Amino acid sequence: MASQASPETSGKCQRETSHPQSILYHMLNHEEQDETRWHLQHYHPGYSISSAGCPCEATRKVVLRTPELTCMRASEVLLKTLTFIRNLPSFYHLPQEDQACLVQRSWAPLFVLGLAQEWVNFELKEISVPSLLKKILLSPSLTDNDKVENSSRGASLVEVQKMKNFLEKFWNSDICAKEYAYLKGIILFNPELPGLRFRHYVQSLQQEAQRTLMEFSSMIYNRNLGRFAWLLGLLTSLKDVNAETIEELFFRPILGEVNLNELLLETLYSKQDLL
Repeated sequence: MASQASPETSGKCQRETSHPQSILYHMLNHEEQDETRWHLQHYHPGYSISSAGCPCEATRKVVLRTPELTCMRASEVLLKTLTFIRNLPSFYHLPQEDQACLVQRSWAPLFVLGLAQEWVNFELKEISVPSLLKKILLSPSLTDNDKVENSSRGASLVEVQKMKNFLEKFWNSDICAKEYAYLKGIILFNPELPGLRFRHYVQSLQQEAQRTLMEFSSMIYNRNLGRFAWLLGLLTSLKDVNAETIEELFFRPILGEVNLNELLLETLYSKQDLL
């Protein structure tokens, strides 16, 4: 006579087998958990991306909640950035290939600095990025092109959050217009960029911007150079700004697949007023 399973063992087996599709169900239906983590992150300061403990956080994508308004303001900031560069006489003392190098390598941090100066805040919404298993089981008719297009939609949440953190730091620092101008000069004239022909001249321009910022900070803050050191420290965080993330978030919705680097140079050298 077969031995009868104990009530405890029987109960355990019943619980484990009561939903035979539970593993697949949870793999294909995690959107609610993602949405919960999203609200925790943005409405509870103590919650961070890393605290979620999920290896898929790096793949989470976001778009602008109000792209019409935000993209328009972003375009204005970009035009003001180009106007700032255009109005620098020393910029035109460089050969055109050096000018192109400086613009293409510095436009992203200059743009984020412009967002800070213009107090451009923006809200995000997370978009669903289906897992490979979900695509296979629920979307068997998708072509390879469709899969590539879906996977590239939206900007990285991790990269956008870095940008938002930078903006918060600058908004809490009460930066004035002159300080912003000097900081932009320090960013633009970066002698460490590869391919520069007139590297020493670019370095002298950056040093001039740093010296002017230091003198201004010393004068305004009673010869206290702590402010100057603090501002330079903030600029180091701009090295982590991802140009592709900015392009995807602010300009892809209105420009599509247009090459932004080419458009920047074309706009910079156009004879029309930018603003």
